[in-house]
Amino acid sequence: MIKQYPHLETERQDSVLIVRLANETARNSLTREIRYSLREVTREVQDDYSIRAIYLTGKGETFCAGGDLRMLTESRAPIERHRRFRHASTFMPQLLTLDRPVVCGVRGVAVGGGMGLAMMADSIVAGESAKFMSGFFRLGVVPDCLTLFTLPRLIGLAKARQFLYSNATWDAQEAFDNGVVSKVVPDEDVDAEGIALAHKYAQGPAEVMGIAKTIMLKSFESTLAEMMDMEDYAQVLAQSTPEFEEGLNALVEKRRPDYQGAAKEQGFSDGMPSANKE
Repeated sequence: MIKQYPHLETERQDSVLIVRLANETARNSLTREIRYSLREVTREVQDDYSIRAIYLTGKGETFCAGGDLRMLTESRAPIERHRRFRHASTFMPQLLTLDRPVVCGVRGVAVGGGMGLAMMADSIVAGESAKFMSGFFRLGVVPDCLTLFTLPRLIGLAKARQFLYSNATWDAQEAFDNGVVSKVVPDEDVDAEGIALAHKYAQGPAEVMGIAKTIMLKSFESTLAEMMDMEDYAQVLAQSTPEFEEGLNALVEKRRPDYQGAAKEQGFSDGMPSANKE
């Protein structure tokens, strides 16, 4: 069943939540409605551990055309702009750090903030029509939507500077060659490939993968000792989950682990052990 939000819709496929930007007339630009809808959906996912992976994409021929031009031209007061970025801080870091795997499917352009949104995912499946464009300095603004955090981590500082300063555009193959995209497929296969990848992640130890994701996001600014400490605490936490018990038992019994079934059986699929349920 498809659930409608302003300029956005979701659909559940077993343990995968499909999220589609749905404002084709504005090329899925980051309108106020889309931003508020993304915040609401992100909060819902944070509270629902039966969702083990996310697939994010855009309806139509464009993934996301970046900032909403109407908003940029009409809302010029400094306090209005400040409010927009304060609101962005209520869902963008949360989406980037979500403790479940996120896959993004990109067809057509991902411009500016649209590219930033795509790079919040753990893996990007790009259609052959995909184009990743910086566009920020062409408009005379600082890169946002966490682009200055994600892009240097994905491709290195020197390449990130060159890409941003030159207002570059990468096609799907160039984005793949530079490490931004995980896979390039024909446009008509983007959703099938992206959803299949999300299901593959969902069938793995999704919550343990989320713990590892949290640590990886801290790796660039942490010392060696801090990383050792985080791995220590994370491993203890991971080995207390039903996913670890299932993985260990499957290894001993020489069978394929059923992580999703193990979490559901022990009542962890909604984030609460069955013993605490009424």
